[in-house]
Amino acid sequence: MNKEVLLNKINDFTYKIPKEYDVNMNTDAILFSNESMLSTIKKDDSIQQLINMATLPGVVGNVCAMPDIHYGYGFPIGGVAAFDAKEGVVSPGGVGYDINCGVRLIKTDLLYKDVRDKIELIINTLFKYIPAGVGSRKGSSSLKLTVSDMNEILSEGANWAIAHGYGYEKDKEVIEESGKMIGVDTSSVSEKAKERGLTQIGTIGGGNHFIEIQVVDEILDAPFAKRCGIHSKDQIVIMIHTGSRGTGHQIGTDYISIMNKSLSKYKISIVDKQLALAPIESEEGMKYISAMRAGANFAWANREVITDMVRKAFSEVFRKEDELLGIDVVYDIAHNIAKIEKHKVSGSERNLLVHRKGATRAFPAGNENVAERYRDIGQPVLIPGDMGTNSYILYGLPDAMNLSFGSTCHGAGRMMSRAAATRKFSYNDVKNKLNENGIYIRSASKEGIVEEAPGAYKNVNEVVAIAEGAGLSKISVKLRPIGVMKG
Repeated sequence: MNKEVLLNKINDFTYKIPKEYDVNMNTDAILFSNESMLSTIKKDDSIQQLINMATLPGVVGNVCAMPDIHYGYGFPIGGVAAFDAKEGVVSPGGVGYDINCGVRLIKTDLLYKDVRDKIELIINTLFKYIPAGVGSRKGSSSLKLTVSDMNEILSEGANWAIAHGYGYEKDKEVIEESGKMIGVDTSSVSEKAKERGLTQIGTIGGGNHFIEIQVVDEILDAPFAKRCGIHSKDQIVIMIHTGSRGTGHQIGTDYISIMNKSLSKYKISIVDKQLALAPIESEEGMKYISAMRAGANFAWANREVITDMVRKAFSEVFRKEDELLGIDVVYDIAHNIAKIEKHKVSGSERNLLVHRKGATRAFPAGNENVAERYRDIGQPVLIPGDMGTNSYILYGLPDAMNLSFGSTCHGAGRMMSRAAATRKFSYNDVKNKLNENGIYIRSASKEGIVEEAPGAYKNVNEVVAIAEGAGLSKISVKLRPIGVMKG
């Protein structure tokens, strides 16, 4: 960045960049951070990307960024912006290439003492059932998909997986959108995007995607933890982090190109071509929203099939049916998505298209969009750390609705690029350090471990503390990893 950004401190966890800072800004930009985290955030150009968000036409309310903010494509990762659902715009860069990259948490009735001597076997068995790695092509051996299957998956999401024997009907009760976004026309998804997904249902992929075996380290809010099925310290849970794989990436690629070409048609100018957009009710806008929803459905089907494979792996290792092991989905939520939601703006309720990129919906108790199981207590928020540190279960707070359109952080957030991590860390050092801390790790590649080294990420404990301090979400359960499956 060429000049020092004007950051007005609102409180210990909130900073504002007033729209007067830049002549192109249409609204204020809010950054949730503390002073110590600011020094890390300023090392990349993510704050400039936050400012760029505020220049978008038709933006409603403030744009904001979470404490795990870092540089992304178009929007910074951690960015949230809302637009009028009829008169506003939609931007693929505000969703990201990995549409519905998200997190699913699964609880078990097992305790640490039950798995302590079986961690390596569990991870290796997961690898047997679930392909992982960049470009992993082979899905579950029993899945032989056709283009017709793909169209069903894009339309039906997790429903498709459950109907084909991968998972249970009860799973849908605790998946955001019940695992299926409506309003999908599969013709809005290119044949290339469909082809890329044919062999990727039931796969993890690479990058920061993973399956972790975790232990309940600390329960800070017992009533909420109990509602999640978390009843004791040392209980075993499984966290899945993956998204829409090649299908979602291709949808993003296709529509960023389409929208850049259509900007002149709508007489729209943007400060960064990565912010390619179109009016929501334009042909391009409606087609992208349909395709994005299809990509989200692919991701939910993917995580549902992976969950079925997790159940099979645990049943094999412990020689018991998964029901006897108490294996149940706690919650599944997206953190790369745009959704039409009702929010109060200047005292009036409006339908808005809320873009969340690397940000998690965090709706409070009483909101009609929260799954019925949690509606009276608040929506679960699932925050993974890096593979060597804590993860968290939080829940949404009422103030988040006014402060961030009901949003909070999505993870630790990178503070070092993958290339920089490769230069700084070595495979053996990272693996040995994890092993010393009681964490068994297996990866599809050495790069998958080095690029995702814990030292490449912000301190997740500080990130969630900022989100809580800002009034966005409340910490309920602290988890720690003991086994990691990486791409």
